[in-house]
Amino acid sequence: MTIHKEGTYFLLSVFFLLSIIILASYFLFKPSGHWMVIISLAAVLIFVFFLRFFRKPDRPFTLLKNQVVSAADGTVVVVEETTEDEYFHDRRIQVSVFMSVWNVHINWFPVSGNIVYYRYHPGDYIVAKYPKSSLKNERNTIVIRQDDGTEILVRQIAGFVARKISCYCREGDEVTQGEELGFIKFGSRVDVFLPLNAKIKVVPGNKVKGKISILAELENKNI
Repeated sequence: MTIHKEGTYFLLSVFFLLSIIILASYFLFKPSGHWMVIISLAAVLIFVFFLRFFRKPDRPFTLLKNQVVSAADGTVVVVEETTEDEYFHDRRIQVSVFMSVWNVHINWFPVSGNIVYYRYHPGDYIVAKYPKSSLKNERNTIVIRQDDGTEILVRQIAGFVARKISCYCREGDEVTQGEELGFIKFGSRVDVFLPLNAKIKVVPGNKVKGKISILAELENKNI
């Protein structure tokens, strides 16, 4: 396990800030040894929390044809048929995974294909597990077209404390299932919109892991 590139400058900034706080506490307020231990321990715990948040797990991966892998770690909060109005303008099956601050916050491509649509939408920062966050929060929408023409929409959604969504693809890119799609800092959510004939493999409340858990199985149009 390593530290993700998204955390490099953030962790350096946190380390610098915590060091300043410890030094300022020592020289300005002259706390007793007991209080210095408490302050130092609190600083270490805060740094370890952020260090853990930006962890990048080593997950070997084998391409899974006709299967949709989870794009994120977290808890499945939505599995329902709904109308997708931004790109498809028709009925789709939505599977949403909510990421708490304790989850890995890397996002992965759930299928392989060509990026045929990418849009960034500024917005609010309501709690990401609520349904309205899919339409009101800051978000990225990515559509992947597979070789057989099947299109999968992935939406990265900022959460209540999330303030930065990173996406590593643009229209025209060829992407591979299991490669990094992006990163969302702090609590957030990823929606995946699937064809109505997809065989869903999860239910709300399931814990899933990106690149590992199977969200759905797709019909092979080439058969």
